[in-house]
Parts: sequence; C-alpha cells; structure tokens
Amino acid sequence: MLNTHRTKPGYLKDELTLKNLIKEAEDRLMADTLKKDTTALADRLKTLAAQIDHSHNLESLLLFVNHDIAEFTRLPIQVTDRVIIDNTFTTRDLVRAMHMEANYYVLVLSQDKVRLIEAMNDKVVKEFGAPFPMQNTQFDNINTMEPVVSSRQRNLIAEFFNRVDKEVNAIRNQNPLPVLICTVGENYPEYLKIADQKDSIFDTFLNNNRIADKAQAIVSDAWKTMEAHIKERNAERKSELLKAVTHNKFLSDTNEIFKAINEGRIQTLFVEKGLFQPAVLENGKIKYVSDAERNDKDVIDDIYDEMIEMNMDFGGDVVFLPKGELAKFNGFGAITRY
Repeated sequence: MLNTHRTKPGYLKDELTLKNLIKEAEDRLMADTLKKDTTALADRLKTLAAQIDHSHNLESLLLFVNHDIAEFTRLPIQVTDRVIIDNTFTTRDLVRAMHMEANYYVLVLSQDKVRLIEAMNDKVVKEFGAPFPMQNTQFDNINTMEPVVSSRQRNLIAEFFNRVDKEVNAIRNQNPLPVLICTVGENYPEYLKIADQKDSIFDTFLNNNRIADKAQAIVSDAWKTMEAHIKERNAERKSELLKAVTHNKFLSDTNEIFKAINEGRIQTLFVEKGLFQPAVLENGKIKYVSDAERNDKDVIDDIYDEMIEMNMDFGGDVVFLPKGELAKFNGFGAITRY
C-alpha cells in the first residue's frame, strides 16, 4: 500500500514508488517462501500493477495478491507506505476508511436540476454521470398563466424529486453511503416527504443553491458540516468506552483482549489512528517486536489489524479515534459483551 497523488507531477512518481514496493515484496517473499511461489506471486503483482492508470489515483493505492486473487483499490485517505505479507489480507485501512473517515454522497438539489457527488472527508471521490445531472424538463414546460400553476408546480417538483430519489437509491444499493443534501431551505423538507430511505439522509443540510459550483468547492463546504457530525459521533462512542470502564466491562491489556476475542467476548475495539505494532505469537501469547524485526519470518505486521479482523468475524465492531484520544489506555482498549 502506498500514498499516491491526484495530479501532475505527483502521480508521475507513483509508478516508481509502487515498483520499489513490489521489489521489496519480492525480496521478502524470496526469503520466506519457495522460489516457485515467489515467482508466481511476484508475476501476479507485476501484472496487476501494469493495469493501473496512475492518472486516476486518489490519496492512496492498495494492491491485494495471493494465488487466487489479484485486485487493487484506491482510497481517498492517507496510509503508511508499506508491504504486508501475512496469512490474511491487511484490511485495516479499508476498515478505517469505513469507520473513521467520512465517506458520503452530496446531493446538490434544485427544482430544475440535480447533481450527485461522492466525497471522502473534504475531497471529491467522483461526480456521477448519467443519469446525473438530472433535469426537470416537465417543470420547464409549465404554463405560468394557469390559475392552478402553484399546485401543478408542487406536484411536478414532487414527481421530479421522486425520480431523483429512485436514482440515488439505485446507486446506494451498490454503495450504501449516507446522503447530505445541498439545497435552499424550502427544498429540503419537500425532498424528505418523498424520500424512500429517510434514515440514510442526514438530519442537517447545506443551505445554499450551489447547483452551478465546482464539485470540490461544494464538498469543501459540505465537509464543515460532516466534520462536526464526526466529532459528535466520536464523542458518543468514546462515552461508551468511559461508561464501560465504570461498569467493569473494559479491557486494555493486549493479551487479555486477544484471549477475549477468541472467546467471542469483545463487542467493540477502540484504536487510535496511526497505532501499529508488529508482533509474534508464542504459545498463544502476543509478544511485541521492534519495527526492525517486522520483516522477520512469522512476524505479524500489525497485531491490531489482526485483532480487528478476528473481532469482526465474531460480529464485533471497531472505533478509530484521533491520536491522543486514548492516551490513558496506551491507544488501545475494548468493551466486553459481558
């Protein structure tokens, strides 16, 4: 995984960074596995890398390869450049993107035109094409001399919003992110009246007509609203942790948490952003090792990632908090189910 760039000249260097990481992966595989396995995996990795158009890069790039799978994904979040060789894929950054970062849609709404933008934090991931932007062509053809025009206007606007909502939900079926509406005050309650999935729409909106603005300008303002929402959500989750401490349903020792995960007793893991720790398992116990030993045989690159995946297999969840929020717990803790 590596940090990448959206624009020139930055993304022109990304291919070289990736090439160097692939060489590191190949060297580490050669030291740890049979030559035929190293050759097969390295070839799959190089073939996958050759498919990547770096002009479409976001903030980071992750490649996942084994004997059966060769896939890559782009994320609009920063990562730590590194090679991970393990029995399972390292998915921590994907999980962090889902839980800590704000991935959402901005529905830029007016009565005659609608746009849909996917955003991550304060960055545009993409603006959707067909059927967006959607035009309310019926609204343009209203005969404003008719005495019932206001009633017809309301009906046509509701019908247009309903068509928009159906298209938004079709996209949400593939990627079910929450929706922040950007519109003038009168349109927001009218859209909520017809919305099929009201729970997916934030109970606040960006109050402005931004239909003609650039996508990045819209998302930059949307992020101010979303950032406040994230801080509130993090405060709520942290309060759960503090409540668990008083009710004796809290663990902070890594080995105690590891044992409890294996017993299916952990509900929620709390991890500080940027906390990584290589380790080995000795007789079922976790033993931390130094970063210098990370590349040694049988070393788990990040024990926290390993425990996150294990706990998710048991139906538990994870909360990522900003650096320093869990200082008194050494950056890691857990709430037990009982």
